[in-house]
Amino acid sequence: MMTYAELEREIDRGTRPELLRRWVLDVLDDVADGRRPLRAVRHPLGFTCLPVDRTGSDGICVHAWPAGPPPVEPTTSAMHSHSWDLLSHVLHGRVRNELIEVTDAPAEPVWRVYEVRSRADVDEMAATDRLVTAVTATVETHEAGDSYALRAGGFHTSEVDPGQPAVTVALGRTTPGGCDLSLGAVDGRSHRVRRDRCEAAETARMAREIARLVARG
Repeated sequence: MMTYAELEREIDRGTRPELLRRWVLDVLDDVADGRRPLRAVRHPLGFTCLPVDRTGSDGICVHAWPAGPPPVEPTTSAMHSHSWDLLSHVLHGRVRNELIEVTDAPAEPVWRVYEVRSRADVDEMAATDRLVTAVTATVETHEAGDSYALRAGGFHTSEVDPGQPAVTVALGRTTPGGCDLSLGAVDGRSHRVRRDRCEAAETARMAREIARLVARG
């Protein structure tokens, strides 16, 4: 198995995309056949996450957006920021990132900032006192073979076109002192959300479906 540093180097260089594709296909084959005991998670932001490896502050995942409507949706909004730097390579389809400019606006707010505190399969959405407005600053579209980076703390959305699935391999490196944030209703309250973790058989089926997309490129 390639390490985080090896994957990071290959994505940065961008000279051997087939090496990344073969590695992901091998991982998906291991998941489908039960040799890698992980469980897929349906993320509230609309994609399925296969958590391949987590070593200290570094994480490796395969993310897959379905062609149809996602089975779960966020209780706040799709606008969020990570506590970690993201480096991602698109293996199939097209991913659209909207980079969001957030401005404090206590007098005429449109959104409230929620702090996302994740423990196991539960996300605590803690309403903060920070009130803001948000506008799209930049739209970036990335297709199969492209790579992109999103810095920790930068608000954004990541979505796909309706009816068009997409698959990425994503690397995340946690930044000290950072926290995950989401924009939600101004009059909303703190609440908890349980992530939908799939059983072994469903995870295996998903791995096979994702592998077919990755093989197509």
